[in-house]
Amino acid sequence: MSTIISATPLAFELVCKEKTLATMGDAIRFVAELAPEQRDQYCWKVAMLSIHSATREPAYIKAATINLQTALNLNGLLARPPEFP
Repeated sequence: MSTIISATPLAFELVCKEKTLATMGDAIRFVAELAPEQRDQYCWKVAMLSIHSATREPAYIKAATINLQTALNLNGLLARPPEFP
């Protein structure tokens, strides 16, 4: 069984307007600093739940990264929107 630590990389870096999220630790710290009204938004609830799941099962890191990217994008926090093929 693999162990997720703070330095475990996300599936891909998320470049935000204020900072870059590159590791699980970055993601956890970021969501911990959200305002209560942000945490009540469905997109953030999904992102937080998937990040929590990824801390228990590394196979979920990609899903957690995508859900975090979605929440960031919906809130206008990404430096640039995601590119789709």
